[in-house]
Amino acid sequence: MEVVITALGPDNVGLADPIIHYVTGVGARIAEIQMYDHDEEHLFAMLCRVDIDHHELQPLREAMRQIGDYKKLAVRVWTSEIAAPQKPRLAICATYLEQTPRAVLQGVADGVIKADVAVMIANRRKCAKLADEFGVPFVMIGDENGAADDSAMVAALDQYAVDYVILARYMRVLPPSTCWQFAGGRIINLHHGLLPGFPGFRPYHDAHRSRMLTYGATCHFIIPELDAGNQIINQRTFSVAPGTPIADIIRRGETENEPACLAEGVRRVVDREVFLHFHRVRARTAI
Repeated sequence: MEVVITALGPDNVGLADPIIHYVTGVGARIAEIQMYDHDEEHLFAMLCRVDIDHHELQPLREAMRQIGDYKKLAVRVWTSEIAAPQKPRLAICATYLEQTPRAVLQGVADGVIKADVAVMIANRRKCAKLADEFGVPFVMIGDENGAADDSAMVAALDQYAVDYVILARYMRVLPPSTCWQFAGGRIINLHHGLLPGFPGFRPYHDAHRSRMLTYGATCHFIIPELDAGNQIINQRTFSVAPGTPIADIIRRGETENEPACLAEGVRRVVDREVFLHFHRVRARTAI
């Protein structure tokens, strides 16, 4: 069984030692390990991917809880190998646009995405009715200006025992601390442009200024370091005629292309067709 352990907390010496000593002591094979000291924030962050026997999972969780309490670390133990009849639990994070989160909700309802939507989290109330329509709990983490309470987001993700965080045009940047706590391929984002060519907040406009006739969207894993490598899960494109107004391009992208791109990307991850390893997307069938 493949298990991901993440740890985050105030920087200090000897934080990784008890974690590594425990997993090696029970005979686990370490497949990936990353450690970072964020000096400017005085934070320690760690990811450790290990292979263990199934019967070792619960003892591992308890041991990591005790280590976290002792070392003052937020330690999480997670596996994508969820046994039936349980399904992966999704948190859909949204801001204004309804079409993209709706595509994931509908994919789950239709059985195309074999998961359960545990909660919808938003920094605006625009999508609250959408959550009600699908019978999903709605958690508001934004203030009157839309500024997000990132601690409240983490608390909600833990409260609803979320496996995957789906950023369905969630228009806020997650801080590194949140990314580290759910590292290892648990955060999936929809970018409304083709990467790496058109990053940033206005990819439609940037592509239009470049006189592009093909536009697209990118579904990718989020990692703590921006632009650290290839994390693309799925891309989807559409073509337009020369002279097509930018408003028409954006409308088509937001209503058709982006939702389909994200839904297929989430399906690939939930079905365990792809996973993230050392900041690179790998196909499980190729291993």
